[in-house]
Amino acid sequence: MPRTSLLHPTRPGSPGSRRRLGLLRSLPACVGLALALIGWAVAAAPAARAAAAPVNFYVSPTGSDSNAGTSASAPFQTLARAQTAVRAVDQATSGEITVNLAGGDYRLSQPLTLTAADSSTGTAGDIWWKAEAGAQPVVSGGVQVTGWTLANAASGIWSAPAPAGLTDTRQLYVNGVRAQRATGALPITVTQTATGYTTAAGDPMASWPNQSHIEFVYKGGLGAWTEPRCPVASITSTTITMAQPCWANSTERVLRTDGSGRTVELVGRQSITEAPTSVENAYPLLTTPGQWYLNTATHTVYYLPLSGQNLATADVEAPVLQTLLTSDGNPSAEVHGIIFQGIQFSYAGYTVPDTTTGFSEIQATYTISGTGGYATQGLCTFVSGGTCPYGNWTKMPGNIDLTYDHNIHFDHDYFVHLGAAGLDLGDGSQGDTVTACVFTDISGNGLDVGGVDLNEPTTVQATTGTVVKDSHFYNTSVEYQGGVAIDVGYVQDSTFLNNQINNVPYTGISVGWGGWPDKVKLPAEPNSSQGNAFTDNLIYDHMSVLADGGAIYTNGITGSTLANGEHITGNLIHDQISPTGHGIYTDNGSSYITITGNAEYDIAADVWGSKHTNYTLNNGTDDPLQIEDNYWTNGPAAYNADSVLIANNTNITAADQIPASIVAAAGVQSPYTSILSWTPAE
Repeated sequence: MPRTSLLHPTRPGSPGSRRRLGLLRSLPACVGLALALIGWAVAAAPAARAAAAPVNFYVSPTGSDSNAGTSASAPFQTLARAQTAVRAVDQATSGEITVNLAGGDYRLSQPLTLTAADSSTGTAGDIWWKAEAGAQPVVSGGVQVTGWTLANAASGIWSAPAPAGLTDTRQLYVNGVRAQRATGALPITVTQTATGYTTAAGDPMASWPNQSHIEFVYKGGLGAWTEPRCPVASITSTTITMAQPCWANSTERVLRTDGSGRTVELVGRQSITEAPTSVENAYPLLTTPGQWYLNTATHTVYYLPLSGQNLATADVEAPVLQTLLTSDGNPSAEVHGIIFQGIQFSYAGYTVPDTTTGFSEIQATYTISGTGGYATQGLCTFVSGGTCPYGNWTKMPGNIDLTYDHNIHFDHDYFVHLGAAGLDLGDGSQGDTVTACVFTDISGNGLDVGGVDLNEPTTVQATTGTVVKDSHFYNTSVEYQGGVAIDVGYVQDSTFLNNQINNVPYTGISVGWGGWPDKVKLPAEPNSSQGNAFTDNLIYDHMSVLADGGAIYTNGITGSTLANGEHITGNLIHDQISPTGHGIYTDNGSSYITITGNAEYDIAADVWGSKHTNYTLNNGTDDPLQIEDNYWTNGPAAYNADSVLIANNTNITAADQIPASIVAAAGVQSPYTSILSWTPAE
C-alpha cells in the first residue's frame, strides 16, 4: 500500500477510506488503532505543510540600497546592505537564502565581516552568495587612480594624484595587469655594518627622494628558500642606515648547535648576505616601461606606460583595504553554513613590509617581527624569554581571512590581484571546502590552511576536515617569492586532491612545521597533525626562482602511525626547475609519511628528500617513512632499514613510461576543467 494513503487519508466513506479501514482491520488491534489515530490527526491538520519558499536577494553595482532588493529589477547596491537583509530573515520559517550578485565591481570601504548572525541556522540549507548566471562580480578593495598627466616628456613618465584613502600601496594594476614596482641594481659597492652599510663617497642614492620607502631585496638572503626585504632608514654620501627592527631581525638571528651532549648552545648569528640583490621603490629606478612608483611624501603615483597604453582610458587600480572578507573569530559562536560561488576577490593589499618591520623571512612568508624578535620569537624554551610554541613566527595574513568557521564553501571562486596571501582558513576552520577555484597573481601564498601558533589545539581550535580539490594555482608568490601555492600548518584529517599547481617561484605545497629542533638532536615539535592526504595533484614548472624546496615539502611530525600520518599518493610532478631540493621533500623531523604511486620526471634535483635520525623517539632509528610503487627518474629503488621502507619503485627514463592511469588521474578533473582557461574580469 502506498505511504501516501496513510499520510494523506481521503475523506471518510470514500473508496480510498474504505480500503484503508480494511487494511487497518487486518492489523493487530493496537497497531490498527494507532495508525487510524495518526491518519485522522494528519487529515485534521492544516494542509500548509509544503516546503517554505526560498528567499532571494539581488545586488548590483548600479542598484540602490533604498531598493527592496528582492528582485533583479530593484537590487541593492552594496554587499553590506545585502548582509543586513540576510540577517533579518527568520530562517526557522524560510527556505534557502541566496544573495544573487550581478556583474561589476563591488568596491568595499571596509571588510565584509561575518559573524554567527550571518550563518545558516534553519533547516533549508546553506546561505548562498553567488554570481548570477554568466556574471563576473568582483569584490574589490581597490580605488581607481585617475587624472594622469605627462610628468616627464623626456622619459615618458606620467603621474597622477593618489586618490583619497590611498596612503601607501605595494601594488598597482593597469587594465587588470600587475605593474612592476620600480626596481634595479644597487648602484654602488657597499660594506655591511651593524646598522647597515658604508659606501664610497658620492653614493648617488643620497639624493634620492623619500628614502625611508626605498627597499633592499635579498634573493636567497636568509637561506636559499627565502627572499627577505628591509627598508632603508636614511642615506648619506657614505652611510646607509637600515630600518629597525627589520635589520636586527635579519642580521642577528640566534644560531643553535648541539655541541655539548643535549645542551643547546648559542654559537653565533645568522645574517643576510652582504649586499642586496636588488633595490625597489625609488623614483630614479623608474626607467623600464610597465613600472611604477608611489611617492608617499607628495602623494603622487608615477607610471611609465607600456607601448600602446593610454592612461586617459586605462583602468588603473590600487588596493586600499587589506582584508576583503573575514570572520569575527569568535570560538564560542562560529560562522557556519555559507557558500560563495562564482565571485572574484581582487585588489587587496598588505603594507606591513613598507614599515620598519620589513619582511624578515623565515620560510613560506612567515617572518620574524617586533623589536628583539630575532632573540625570542618562536624560540620557546631554547632561549631565555623565548615565545612558544617553537616555530611560531609571524604569519602573513590572508586577504580573505577566516577563523573559527564551520562548513564554509568556496565553489568556482577566483582569488586574483591580491597583495598578501589569497585565502587563509585559519585556526578553528572546520569542514571547509575549496572546489574548482583559481588562485593567481597573488603576492604571497595562494592558500593557507591552519597555522603554527597552536601546535596542540583544543577541539574548538583545531583546523580539521578541509577539502581542497580540482583547483588551479599558478603565478602565485609573485612578490614574496619564498611563498608557496598551498601552505598547510598544524591541520587534521584534510584532503588536497586533483589540484593543478604550475609556474610558481618556490615550493608547490608546504606541509607541517616545527621539525627543526632535530638539527640540534632534539625532538620535533609535538603537534596535532594527522590524517592529511595529498592525492592526484599535478605540479610542474615550480621552483623557478628559489631553491631547497620541492613540489611537496614536509617538515615535522604528521601523525602517530603510518596509518594516520601524511599520505602523498598518485601525484604527477615534472619540470622542477631549481637544481637543488627534492621533488617530494621530507625535511627535518618528518615522521609517519607514506609516499606511494607518485610519478616524477624532469626534476633538476633529487626526486625524494632523505631519511633523518629520529630524535623524537631517540631510539637509534630513523624517522618512519614508507616509500613504495613510485615511478621516477634516478630515484632510490630500494632501501629497508630501521623504520624507513623504500621498495618496489621504478626508475624510468622518459615520461611515456609512466602508467596512463597516474597521468589521467592527476590534476583537475571533469567537470571542472574549464577553470584552466578562466580569465579574470578587468
